[in-house]
Amino acid sequence: MAEVLQEPQIGELSDVTLGTPTVIVDDLHIVYKVYGAAKASEGGKGPTAALRRIVTRKSRPEMKEVHAVRGVSFVARHGEAIGIIGRNGSGKSTLLRAIAGLLPAHKGAVYTNGQPSLLGVNAALMNTLTGERNIVLGCYAMGMTPAETREKYDEIVEFSGIGDFIQFPMSTYSSGMGARLRFAISSAKTHDVLLIDEALATGDKDFKRKSQDRILQMRESAGTVFLVAHNLDAIESTCNRVIWLHKGKIKMEGETQEVLEAYNRV
Repeated sequence: MAEVLQEPQIGELSDVTLGTPTVIVDDLHIVYKVYGAAKASEGGKGPTAALRRIVTRKSRPEMKEVHAVRGVSFVARHGEAIGIIGRNGSGKSTLLRAIAGLLPAHKGAVYTNGQPSLLGVNAALMNTLTGERNIVLGCYAMGMTPAETREKYDEIVEFSGIGDFIQFPMSTYSSGMGARLRFAISSAKTHDVLLIDEALATGDKDFKRKSQDRILQMRESAGTVFLVAHNLDAIESTCNRVIWLHKGKIKMEGETQEVLEAYNRV
């Protein structure tokens, strides 16, 4: 079985020329198993049919293979912000997790120059800790020094916009507040490759604007950003390239405006 491969970092980010490849996805296939999936022959919808399937289920649950990503290939470069669009179930989030090294390839490979960071996963935040403690924990998890963490602390708090809630445990936060804090922490460091999955769907207009500005700043600092979002306005305003996934395959790839116009016609 093929695996996701992460190449050793070739050089420090500041030494990499704009346009150098950061991610190479080569004929990538992702297949995962879903246990307990009902067969179509077990028939029917609704609570009665569901109860019948549960009562009559065998001791060993049924297993179904889902071929989520099918032969995807592309190259991402420093300085790019790449939007990934598609309907629900098209493989967008699965592709991001594969690039981050969290899902093994069934076939093909992913090569990365540097360490990809998937927003909300690489930052090891804990609901039982306060926002203050989680900022420190998240920064350390990204490899920042205590001095760098102190330098970025106030900026992270201000950017998140959660105010006095920073002193409370994250278990008291709304999902939107938690997502904003994760984005603020993750984007406080310049990443080789930053993978963002629907983070801009939360927060008010001001936070969305700040988030989009932050992505543009990361592009200018020669990082590579992948953005999955159903909000096409966010894709249009921050990405210079778009990949359109349909049923796990690339349906179209190219300049943002061209791909979005084709997507909106469907």
